[in-house]
Amino acid sequence: MSIWIHEDSKVLIQGITGKQGTFHGTKMDEYNTNVVGGVTPGKGGQFVELPNKKVPVFNTVSEALEVTEADVSLIYVPARFAAAAIIEAADAFQEKGEGLIVCITEGIPILDMVKAVARVNQYSRVRLIGPNCPGIITPGDNGGTKAGIMPGFIHAKGRIGIVSKSGTLTYEAVAQTMSVGEGQSTCVGIGGDPINGTGFIDCLDAFEKDPQTVAVVMIGEIGGSAEEEAAEWASKNMTKPIVGFVAGSTAPPGKRMGHAGAIISGGKGTAAEKFKAFEEAGIYVARDPSEIGNVLVKALKDSGLR
Repeated sequence: MSIWIHEDSKVLIQGITGKQGTFHGTKMDEYNTNVVGGVTPGKGGQFVELPNKKVPVFNTVSEALEVTEADVSLIYVPARFAAAAIIEAADAFQEKGEGLIVCITEGIPILDMVKAVARVNQYSRVRLIGPNCPGIITPGDNGGTKAGIMPGFIHAKGRIGIVSKSGTLTYEAVAQTMSVGEGQSTCVGIGGDPINGTGFIDCLDAFEKDPQTVAVVMIGEIGGSAEEEAAEWASKNMTKPIVGFVAGSTAPPGKRMGHAGAIISGGKGTAAEKFKAFEEAGIYVARDPSEIGNVLVKALKDSGLR
């Protein structure tokens, strides 16, 4: 098992004929992800050559779903068009019945994302991950399925779920699990923008229900209150151990660090507050990313899983 994507997922790429769409579509195909087509308005009827196959290009998401039966749409569309691409995918998936949208694009205006997220939230069986995120990956025995930009070769199939606001620290968390002999069930990069789709609680809930996942690594960062809210939810709903880390402990108040949402304002959103919330919720805390592996081992041993 895994969460949200699996070996049978059919992935569509919005913006497939652009430089990023073609490059990462190639990497996904090399990882054995089932890329079934792409969307670029005005280029319908063309094809894109991937290492293992040639995939068709469509003018709209609806046309693409009709032919390919894709259940995942990955967006590599410039920022000024990205929110409209999310809405188009959401409407098409709603008509189809369900679907997962993953938006990699960064720099999308906040008001655009407010409209896009509001539309997605109207549909109970459509999920958005991102924007400004590395995406989602479920490692398999021979490659796997990924919808995003993460390097597939660093992952291995296993039993640890990873959810992170930071793309780079997602990769560090993966390296830390591998360093102690563990692989990953699914890794989700949710992005750090102020307005996004899937959050920590969504991921924790899915990992809690996933029989393959036995423990979770959660990577937060300064700014906002998502980590505190996730900790409170976990204290009441999670039976599986969580290892938590918060980036930005040395960030000065009022200064944006990294993602658009990573800013401490009015004394709120500090790393110290988030670490305190983790500890109060019974989450195992790693104070440095290099400690994640060792803290995970302790969490697994304490839970009788190692």
